[in-house]
Amino acid sequence: MTERATTSCPNCEALGHKVDELVDRIETLEAALAKAKKNSSNSSKRPSSDITKPPKPQSSGKKKGKRKQGAQPGHPRHEREPFDDAEIDSFFDYYYDLCPDCGGKLTISDEKPRIVQQADMVPNATVISEHRGLGCWCEHCRKMHYAPIHEDVRRAGLVGPRLTTLVAYLKGACHCSFSTIRKFLRDVVQIKISRGQLRKLCAKVSDSLDVMVHRELESCRFRFSDVGVVVV
Repeated sequence: MTERATTSCPNCEALGHKVDELVDRIETLEAALAKAKKNSSNSSKRPSSDITKPPKPQSSGKKKGKRKQGAQPGHPRHEREPFDDAEIDSFFDYYYDLCPDCGGKLTISDEKPRIVQQADMVPNATVISEHRGLGCWCEHCRKMHYAPIHEDVRRAGLVGPRLTTLVAYLKGACHCSFSTIRKFLRDVVQIKISRGQLRKLCAKVSDSLDVMVHRELESCRFRFSDVGVVVV
């Protein structure tokens, strides 16, 4: 029986060395990964050594530009509805007397003009009125008779219904203090009202709302009783 001689292959030896290098690298990476995953819950490490904030991922090299404010490209345009002619208090027309280029005579066309609508506050936002009941002397009775002032005016007192609504809105919906409301009325509305007067005004509005709610409940009770429903 004859024995066959075996010869070593150079490629096989190179592949063997490569496999050994890869095995060593895998073992090193696995050890590093296991070390990175250690924390106070799965090892004897202190809780203070835990990583609470992971590192930021490395940038891909592309710098993102700062996002511009406002609508972005491709976003549909949104515009507010213009005021109706009935809502506009005054109109101002601008036109040329002569051509700005050659100085020739101009004729106003029927083309739609360029419009800029502007809303602003008037210098005096309040209207102060004085209601006077004039005295009338009767020669027959020898007595002075004063004409009565309208009931709604007397009940409103110093502050009219629209200004009362504004004060109630600032106090109820905006949760403003009486000091803030007083300063707003003084600086913007240009009328001076004390904090005590504002407190009485809000209390009057609250009482009026309570009366309205009570009346609404009474009307509901009567409507339900008509159809046979008992309201407790």
